[in-house]
Amino acid sequence: MEFRTVALIGAGAVGAFFIRGLRDTLGDNFCVIAEGERALRLREKGLVINGEKVFPNVCTPEEATGADLILITTKYNGFRQILDSVKLMTAPHTVVVSALNGIDSEETLAELIGEEHLLNAFMFVQSTRVGNAIDYNLDAKGLIFGDKNTPEMTPPAEALDRLLTKAGIAHRFSSDIYTEQWQKFALNISNNLPQAILNVGFEAYVDSPHVRFIHDQLFGEAIRVAAAYGVTIEYEENKHGRVKPDARFSTLQDIDAGRPTEIDMFAGALMRKAEAVGIEVPYTTFAYHAIRVLEEKAEGKIS
Repeated sequence: MEFRTVALIGAGAVGAFFIRGLRDTLGDNFCVIAEGERALRLREKGLVINGEKVFPNVCTPEEATGADLILITTKYNGFRQILDSVKLMTAPHTVVVSALNGIDSEETLAELIGEEHLLNAFMFVQSTRVGNAIDYNLDAKGLIFGDKNTPEMTPPAEALDRLLTKAGIAHRFSSDIYTEQWQKFALNISNNLPQAILNVGFEAYVDSPHVRFIHDQLFGEAIRVAAAYGVTIEYEENKHGRVKPDARFSTLQDIDAGRPTEIDMFAGALMRKAEAVGIEVPYTTFAYHAIRVLEEKAEGKIS
């Protein structure tokens, strides 16, 4: 199995991590899915990725039907809007990889196109976007992927590994991808949400016992819910030097920019999972509503 044609949906802060390498490796056999005004902007203005102007090949879902690989790198808020396109593009041989953080995008895709098309995945990358300019950290771990149903590297995983290696895109195969997804999920909930509510940099998690307390409560709730689904994840303590002291993670970046956050992917998903197994998650519930208030303020709904 080889991935000779690739379509990417979501030319944003995460998508940029793949675009340059796949364009240079596959040429016109790689395309970014876009339509209407979005397609026009990409064709006319391109993207500025780590200071380099890039004009990706742009195509419609119809033009990309039957691609060997579909990479989904949208924001969570736009995920459901692209599901019809994913279904249209997926042929019997197509492999679909969702690079969204969280634990439920693959569940939705499995119901849509069948689990046999999927590799589970998530991203480790710090990126910022202003207009069409996107910057990401060059030492990022990148895409972590694997097959949820086996620890072995299956033919689709081998094909993805070969493609990303050839393209110079950071990645790693996981023999226990579902556990790793839950671990990253817990990290996102405990690190993204408190700083977004409190408007503090990463270093506050180390320097303030109060911020650390909130972090620990959120992490603990994620650990308990994961255990109810048969997944064991471990507490991770924040330390100096882990990331830049003033790092602002994606949820706070969205609030800074007045954009809708991905709170449904983080707190919302954990709340739904918790409710299904009868576990209370009060700190997560508070964080969910607190960030909703910040979104309302950004939208001018409240003062």
